[in-house]
Amino acid sequence: MTDPLRSGDARHSSAPALDAGPAARSPFIRLNELLAGLTPGKAPLSLAVGEPRHAMPDFVGTVLAAHLDGFGRYPAGKGLPEFRRASADWFARRYSLPRPLDAEREVLVLNGSREGLFFAALMARRLLSPHKQGQLNGATPAVLLPNPFYAAYGAGAEAAGCESVPLPLPPGGGWLPDLDSLDRALLERAVAVYLASPANPQGTIAPRAYLERLVALCRFHEVMIFADECYSEIWLGDAPPTGILEVAGPDYAGVVAFNSLSKRSSLPGLRLGFCAGDGRFMEAFGEFRNVAAPQVPEPLQMVGIAALADEAHVVASRDLYRAKFDLADRLLAGRFGYQRPDGGFFLWLDVASVGGGEEACRRLWLREGLRTVPGAYLCRAEADGRNPGETYLRIALVQDLATTEAALQRLLVGLG
Repeated sequence: MTDPLRSGDARHSSAPALDAGPAARSPFIRLNELLAGLTPGKAPLSLAVGEPRHAMPDFVGTVLAAHLDGFGRYPAGKGLPEFRRASADWFARRYSLPRPLDAEREVLVLNGSREGLFFAALMARRLLSPHKQGQLNGATPAVLLPNPFYAAYGAGAEAAGCESVPLPLPPGGGWLPDLDSLDRALLERAVAVYLASPANPQGTIAPRAYLERLVALCRFHEVMIFADECYSEIWLGDAPPTGILEVAGPDYAGVVAFNSLSKRSSLPGLRLGFCAGDGRFMEAFGEFRNVAAPQVPEPLQMVGIAALADEAHVVASRDLYRAKFDLADRLLAGRFGYQRPDGGFFLWLDVASVGGGEEACRRLWLREGLRTVPGAYLCRAEADGRNPGETYLRIALVQDLATTEAALQRLLVGLG
């Protein structure tokens, strides 16, 4: 196999990046510390948590009530066969897969995608081949994170005894990790890489060619790819994002896609997700989760089956997100570096003009009662010591349309 890494372009060393704190630390704990003792200037409104507030599908209660007896049984760790089949069928409808997924071997239920993403790092560390173990040669294994990143990735890396290393960003700007900046020494000790598309919070969607190159690079170096696709159904352009399994080849080797019903179906409290991909990994992952991970009650899985079979509520929710970004287009044009994202439901604003993310966050709380998240809390410092989120602020557009418009008006006043 030809090495897809162009060594002449490598700029990122395998030395650990500087960082102010552990990658696993919750940004919301840091936010609580930042705002402790400060009185909001108006009635509080949270734009901090990525918790969809859209109406849940109207069939949820009916399906749940019809299967209440399921709460009287321990659920199987790998999930109901019917749920795994519904998940495989959804993947087949949503993506152009190289072949249908085997619902028995290649799909698992999750107690929300977060726990699956966390435990995946532990399994990647356990499944290293003798060749990969030899490459480590006693060095600390690494897990590569996008930057910004979801804290569960870092928590999983830490629990697995791995060093979490932020992927470098392109020197010319942009938020897709720069694959040309990775060197062999880092890749040889890397056991897994996390990637979210659409990304949280900046909304970047990875193009198909980028995903193809990532798969080739990781396969050559025996690095597992964990694709966080929980925002896959919230796209703001004309075409849905490419999924990692579409470019993984018919064996899906070294690749696992994670998704959930939290964002797609506005059911964050259901705690129901699923993952699919590499059969060897999934078999070991299923065995591990059977003794270590929380099970998913059968009635919740039945709701999931109904939700995965219905697209009408997904389309309606996506249209509402688009309407909220239409508001942002009108109200924020030319302000704070605003650009309509490719997907997801976050604003990612450059607030350097008001002193950076922490200062903007404090100001919005004190003046307008708006709760937001400093961008630095979602990023790690790069090798040069610079945190790429330092001047940014994350704002979740999860409220209804009227509340969103009022919040954006308050934001402009608070940062004015």
